[in-house]
Amino acid sequence: MTHPVLRLENIVKTFPGVRALDGVSFSVLPGEVHALMGENGAGKSTLMKVLGGIYQPDSGNILMGEDKAVMSGPLDAKSKGIVFIHQELSLAEELSVAENIYLGELPRKSLGRVDWAKLSEQTNAILEKLNVGFDAKTRVGDLSIANQQMVEIARALTVNAKAVIFDEPTASLTDAEKVVLFDVISDLKNEGVGIIYISHRMEEIFKITDRITVLRDGQYQGTVNTAETDEEAVTQLMIGRKLDLTRNASHHELGDVALEVRGLSCGKLYQDVSFELRRGEVLGFYGLVGAGRTEIAETLFGLRDPSAGQILLDGEEVRIHSPADAIAKGISLVPEDRKGQGLVLEMNCRDNMTLPQVDDLKAGPFVAEGAEVAIFDQYRDQLDIRTPGWKQKAGNLSGGNQQKIVIGKWLSMHPNVLIVDEPTRGIDVGSKSEIHKLLRKLAAQGYAVIVISSEMPEVLHVSDRIIAMYSGRIMRTFTSDEVNEDNLIQAISGLGSNEAA
Repeated sequence: MTHPVLRLENIVKTFPGVRALDGVSFSVLPGEVHALMGENGAGKSTLMKVLGGIYQPDSGNILMGEDKAVMSGPLDAKSKGIVFIHQELSLAEELSVAENIYLGELPRKSLGRVDWAKLSEQTNAILEKLNVGFDAKTRVGDLSIANQQMVEIARALTVNAKAVIFDEPTASLTDAEKVVLFDVISDLKNEGVGIIYISHRMEEIFKITDRITVLRDGQYQGTVNTAETDEEAVTQLMIGRKLDLTRNASHHELGDVALEVRGLSCGKLYQDVSFELRRGEVLGFYGLVGAGRTEIAETLFGLRDPSAGQILLDGEEVRIHSPADAIAKGISLVPEDRKGQGLVLEMNCRDNMTLPQVDDLKAGPFVAEGAEVAIFDQYRDQLDIRTPGWKQKAGNLSGGNQQKIVIGKWLSMHPNVLIVDEPTRGIDVGSKSEIHKLLRKLAAQGYAVIVISSEMPEVLHVSDRIIAMYSGRIMRTFTSDEVNEDNLIQAISGLGSNEAA
């Protein structure tokens, strides 16, 4: 019988007032891709931090092969062959790609001088395997987020790894880059490396993994062979209930046109975009990376100036040159990157929620704390935000609750138009379902909502109409009654057309 590359046996980890891990066991075999799944807060990150030496367990054992191991810190874990590729980038933007990949392990000449030629040679050999479009000397800060993620992945190829942990590795990757990543994982697997794959994306889990282990509330729920289970069974293990995965069949009456866009263009990013959005409607935007969806949202929110076209609110043309203009006119944007653009992670929940309206909440020279708390309490209850209280730092919340804080921030401004870009990116399936229900509920309350998503089930589930985009143009607009997966894929591939558009 093949011995596991590593095992964690009956791991217990307690923080003040919280038992984060309650006797969790987990193992990964050589040449296996093993998924670790669970809702945000289930204990996945804590378990991996124990493995990586960031946390010391209260009890339990870590075994490498048949030998017990103590991980005294991240460098110790790495020296034992445990390599982490984090969802949150940990790169030094001012340094080169090569310096980031070999940080702390730069090749040396005599007298301790860096061997720059050898460093470049080693780095370019790794980058060639990844088929990326940059070289060793490129400054990391000049790379896109997706390419920075590829630099993180390159780090795993520099050591003699026994186990590699991928934490949401495709969150920032294009479809082409995902193919490269999966090829890298396949190569590592063929070399006998054990892979731990943490992701909320079911399609990836069922495509590349061999086994799935599920945690819930810090407890082990079970391990199943991927080929012998399905998405519904895994979801029930994760959240203890079935999810509503049906298509949107809502037919409530829509209100007046809240937003009209006529012939809007922005250079080469998108051209001649026209559409209407009514109150009580969720209008979905779907397309491949680079289709222009996010850029349209950024234009409506004043982050980009259009090169042509008109924007009308309630039938009146408006000029929007900045986010302040957009906010004043009742347009709000929940950005794709909620942590980098939607929240101040070190700030508490109350202050995050009231940040755009601080000037309106002043009593003399000071902000009226009572008014801020009242706003927070209202939207905490309305959106079911799970937090011990308003003093909790936003960075300590789960992804789903962080997203609700961002949505609550804008709802408290009573917007005419709410734009939500990738509403459930990096969020577990249980919280996804809550966000979807929330978006439908907001539409039923009369809000005009735009949802931009890269996930077909999501856009089908929440939208009344779907705009399919390809290469900066609207190819077709579907109602929820007429859309299906085939005609939607055809449209975003440039094979469909929309006479009305």
